[in-house]
Amino acid sequence: MLYIVPSPIGNLSDMSYRSVEVLGAVDLILAEDTRTSSVLLNHYGIQKPVTPYHQHNEHRVSSHLVEQMLAGKNMALITDAGTPGISDPAFLLVRACIEKEIRVETLPGATAFVPALVNSGLPTNRFCFEGFLPLKKGRQTLLKQLAGEERTMLFYESPMRLVKTLAQFIEYFGPGRRCSVSRELSKKFEENKRGTLQEVHDYFAEKGVKGEIVIVIAGKE
Repeated sequence: MLYIVPSPIGNLSDMSYRSVEVLGAVDLILAEDTRTSSVLLNHYGIQKPVTPYHQHNEHRVSSHLVEQMLAGKNMALITDAGTPGISDPAFLLVRACIEKEIRVETLPGATAFVPALVNSGLPTNRFCFEGFLPLKKGRQTLLKQLAGEERTMLFYESPMRLVKTLAQFIEYFGPGRRCSVSRELSKKFEENKRGTLQEVHDYFAEKGVKGEIVIVIAGKE
């Protein structure tokens, strides 16, 4: 069978007991980056074979992994941080397992946009998760569509593109739209900056940005 195992988004203590047990019991661990995952596995004393599974090889290796599971191997898929499948590889392998009637079990756990949403002070009863915006093709079209979105919106972004992306949100959503930017969630230098899009943009344009970023924006009133 295949286990989908969330990894801490920063603080290693956020790993669940069950996740540690599963990783210690499977025959093979599939990791987005084996070097990054080795820090987590060593922290919990997990010594199991680890092989890469990421966006650059998932099309090539998925069928081979399915064959191994059909032969009796149990595997666990982890990513660098958060839940596999949420802006990280998992979909192709899960779909392939389902097609071959291999049992898939997804453990609950860390996903960065959930604490960012709750932290934001913006409505949580209805929201949409957009992940990373397209870098080029389709970006403007999507922003135009989202300008009329009435639900709270969540985005992931890299620190190097944050200020530019906030400037585009101002262009399409207006400078007064409420938002919150969370960075380094669960880590030592966690920060949650709230205000209008213009206020938050100006803050990070002057300060500079480091760490993992989640942007939360209020829907259109």
